Amino acid sequence: MWLNISGQGLTVDAAVCERVERLLGFALGQFGDRIGRVTVHLTDAIGPWGGEVKRCRVVVEVLGHARVVVEDADHDLNVAIDRAADRIGQDVRHKLDRARLYAGLLAPNSPAGKN
Repeated sequence: MWLNISGQGLTVDAAVCERVERLLGFALGQFGDRIGRVTVHLTDAIGPWGGEVKRCRVVVEVLGHARVVVEDADHDLNVAIDRAADRIGQDVRHKLDRARLYAGLLAPNSPAGKN
């Protein structure tokens, strides 16, 4: 897994990078070599109702499949990172499960294709 972390409007220090790496390692480590590039973009912006809001956008390239993108926002950057990491793990698993199911349905000798 190749990881790129960037920030806009906030400082991405070593502690933030370590947190992102650890959480994404837990969330995506189980998928091994099926994961290519992972990009994390952290931003600090003004929310729609005023006040600062931190956003965490995670883009995962699942090899042989389309990208999986998750974005979360909160007033606390750590909360946004936690939720985004949790959701990206679930979404990648869902994409791979669906791909496996779809491939099984298309296989000519699959049990699903026999009646």
